[in-house]
Amino acid sequence: MFTLTGTLKVKFDEQVVSEKFKKRDFVVTDNSSQYPQHVSFQLTQDRNSLIEPFQVGQEVKVSFNLRGREWNSPQGEVKYFNTIEAWKVENAGVANSAPANNTNVGLQQNAPVTSAAETFISATSQEDDLPF
Repeated sequence: MFTLTGTLKVKFDEQVVSEKFKKRDFVVTDNSSQYPQHVSFQLTQDRNSLIEPFQVGQEVKVSFNLRGREWNSPQGEVKYFNTIEAWKVENAGVANSAPANNTNVGLQQNAPVTSAAETFISATSQEDDLPF
């Protein structure tokens, strides 16, 4: 399980993909690092309404899972896709369980708080000052 706390930037309308599948996307801005990160989340099926009570500009805490899948194209190419699937959205002011003196709020996995940018840099072992 992962969590991200940030500002709700965009709420998109629900999309009906098929008779059996519907989704809703929203974006949360993480300002905990030098460059703001605009992270797109996806809600599915009966969870689509979880974002409804929240207003753009409001601080939210999103609990989510990372999903990855492999797809073989008709031409034989293998492609990989990732989805950040939200399963819980809370008001950050009420649900924030981090210590009061911890101001670095970012991506967590039941571990010390680190920003998404720090996680990316450590995962790629490359440090540069590019915003992307």
